[in-house]
Amino acid sequence: MEKILIVDDSAVQAAQLKSILSDTYDVVAVHTPEEGLRLAGSGDYSLILLDVVMPGMDGFTLLKTLQEGRRTRGVPVMLITSLSDVSNEQYGLLLGAVDYITKPFNALIVKARVNTHINLYRYRRQIERQSMTDQLTGIANRRGYEEYSAAKWNEAVRLHVPISLCMIDIDHFKRFNDTFGHPAGDKVISTVAKTALAHLHRSTDFIARYGGEEFVALFLGDPSERIFGHLQTIRKAVEALHIPHDPSVAQWVTISVGGITIVPSESSSYDTHLKIADTMLYDAKKHGRNTVVWANERMQQLWEC
Repeated sequence: MEKILIVDDSAVQAAQLKSILSDTYDVVAVHTPEEGLRLAGSGDYSLILLDVVMPGMDGFTLLKTLQEGRRTRGVPVMLITSLSDVSNEQYGLLLGAVDYITKPFNALIVKARVNTHINLYRYRRQIERQSMTDQLTGIANRRGYEEYSAAKWNEAVRLHVPISLCMIDIDHFKRFNDTFGHPAGDKVISTVAKTALAHLHRSTDFIARYGGEEFVALFLGDPSERIFGHLQTIRKAVEALHIPHDPSVAQWVTISVGGITIVPSESSSYDTHLKIADTMLYDAKKHGRNTVVWANERMQQLWEC
């Protein structure tokens, strides 16, 4: 059920709107702009109904703040106005509100306008998800990875917790393509992605197709030793699939893995540490492939035995 947030200092007015919409949507009502801002930033709302005239922070100021927030700028906002507030309606629409509803409320009009913008929001989210999904594997693509990694890196900095950056590459993939053909190569890429994805158990575990036969994974909150062991499990799971390779280079399809775990600070650079993860991957390939090489929090290399 889609969630709607009502921000209105009038408890009576908020209750009226909630009664009109609660049979179709999960509706939450708050009565201060500050509480509205807090909930909007923490909840997964599909629409915000915002009263223009409120004490302290008015609706326009809150609307501007919502438009500037990373988690709230994409959520549609409808203004609650009176019939005489034409100038306020115009100003709010210029600020980014998608529509308005007027007091006193007409239930049919309220439902129709809310339904329109909920459906538009659903459609936009579907398009956004498709644009961030790799069509071959069903996991995130490069664009989805870039958005997710930026958010999780900032979260690791703010919470001062470890974040692990991991590069994964299918070994001797060009030779596999040359031997078995590109359709078979596509199937291998998809199978490796699904195998790795099946071993991601927490909501913050993430993997994306970085390009070609290469993947990138992120893990938040765990120390390097735990992630190092977890990536060994994934590597072994791919090998255990026993997908035949060109026997001149390998018996089975395998992967090489490189990564780094860091507790980042404000001065830390994500790109610099991603390059270190890529260097660990290079070392894994240079030393025989089908192995995991990791840099821990003290920049010590961990090698799979």
